[in-house]
Amino acid sequence: MPPLELLLQQAFNGLMLGVMYALIAVGFTLFFGVLDVIHFSHGDIFMLGAFAGLSVLAGLHAVGIGDGAVALALAFLVSILITGLVGVAAERVCVKPLARSSPLMTLLATLSLGLVIRESVLIFYPRGADPKRFPQLLPQGGFELGGVAVRYENLAILAIGFCAMVAVDLIINRTRMGAAIRAVAQDPEAAQMMGVNLDRTVDATFFIGSGLAAVAGILSGLYYGEVHFIMGITGGVIGFSAAAIGGLGNVYGAIVGGLLFGMLQTTSAALIPRGSEFRDVVAFAVVMLFLIFRPSGILGEKSVERV
Repeated sequence: MPPLELLLQQAFNGLMLGVMYALIAVGFTLFFGVLDVIHFSHGDIFMLGAFAGLSVLAGLHAVGIGDGAVALALAFLVSILITGLVGVAAERVCVKPLARSSPLMTLLATLSLGLVIRESVLIFYPRGADPKRFPQLLPQGGFELGGVAVRYENLAILAIGFCAMVAVDLIINRTRMGAAIRAVAQDPEAAQMMGVNLDRTVDATFFIGSGLAAVAGILSGLYYGEVHFIMGITGGVIGFSAAAIGGLGNVYGAIVGGLLFGMLQTTSAALIPRGSEFRDVVAFAVVMLFLIFRPSGILGEKSVERV
């Protein structure tokens, strides 16, 4: 494949990875924007979303309706509901009681919760340590555009991911709850004086952020064809790195950071000898450069409003 076409192909592949990373990163940035909290079990909630979706599809398949778009839609809905409630519970158990403690305590509490989630999946899911095949429910086949192989399933993953991002944008900017989230992110005390229910707003933030992780988890299963109970470790680190690149506290920065991280991974794998072995090294090296030379992230200083 000519170098330019190879680069375009890898950029397209990176865009798909980037969509998943961006969905995880938006959760991190929502939590940080509202509560100044780094929620380190968020990656494991991403994993939990994938397993919840897989369980729903398996259950629907057992009754004969697990192979269509309706089944996939139900898997998304149920997975979002489960992870959203787990996210709210995580805030109530690991974040709220430690609000007046050192940030290190919250960090350790969320890390511990992630371990509990992983071990729970390992114990309760049959042969939980083994990778689980994820059913391929998206349209197969594809076409070539300018030398770039485009598969229908990849387009579907992009479409679902961008629809989720648009939905978040609409919630944040066009709803009363979104206005409350932005108000709390700017000044919690002033928001409460204006009548904003702080607890309800925080619950909504954790539900939305965790639900996005569930969408990313199912998309990951559809893309790779399998899920694994430790997938949340890598997903969490990458999601947080993407949020840091874009600027923690800025939703659009998280999206930009996620897309950039995905394309960094795939293009470095294509352009560097034995690049597939070092793609994560290259991507994280770029993260380190951002933290050194632009710690506020790409959009961190440009944004007037957090969240």
